Amino acid sequence: MNRIARITLIVSAALASVGFAALAAWQVQRLGWKDDLIARVEQRLQAEPVAPPSAPVSKADEYRRLRLHGRFEPREALVQATTELGGGHWVIAPLRLDDGRAVLVNRGFVPPEQRAPEAHAAPAGPVELVGLLRLSEPGGGPLRRNEPEQDRWYSRDVAGIAARLGLPGPVAPYFVDESADPAQPLRYPRPGLTVLRFANNHAVYALTWLALAAMAAAAAVYLVREERRLEHPSHPR
Repeated sequence: MNRIARITLIVSAALASVGFAALAAWQVQRLGWKDDLIARVEQRLQAEPVAPPSAPVSKADEYRRLRLHGRFEPREALVQATTELGGGHWVIAPLRLDDGRAVLVNRGFVPPEQRAPEAHAAPAGPVELVGLLRLSEPGGGPLRRNEPEQDRWYSRDVAGIAARLGLPGPVAPYFVDESADPAQPLRYPRPGLTVLRFANNHAVYALTWLALAAMAAAAAVYLVREERRLEHPSHPR
């Protein structure tokens, strides 16, 4: 191996060490963000439900508990879903609030045999429910785009579903996952299946990147010593 190739290896190992260290630092930042997210969500889940916000919402509002009063409109959209109960659909129905706004409510999960509207009709008349504020999921799912014209939905796209359903009046820019009421018998749609488990492996990732950074740094040091030995054969190792 000539000198240029050896120097290239040294530089590459050094750059790799710096890159791995940067990735480790990024994972440490992610760890702090994830710990903060988990703490905020747990705090919101213990808080008393509040009225649905009328102002624009952000990530800081997600998973906030809301209390809704209104009437379900006789229209819905089915969004493909995979849950702990298996594959099926989320039932998304518009709830017309007392103040005239509409909020899309994820009433819960239905298996394929329960997807017919008559099998899971929304209650008639005034209703009150508690649920979690969720942000819109525009576009579709992984590798699958929503197809509104065919009523094929792979994500809970608030604007798209509201337009397809032809909802008049103002529509909230978020949807609400209905919470399960322990006092009520199990039924379809099955509410309360919001996934609230957040993977938090950032500490492991950070340690992995640090180990790789140390290995790359050790390789760079070794290569530097070898280069010195080759240039000065009498130089002590």
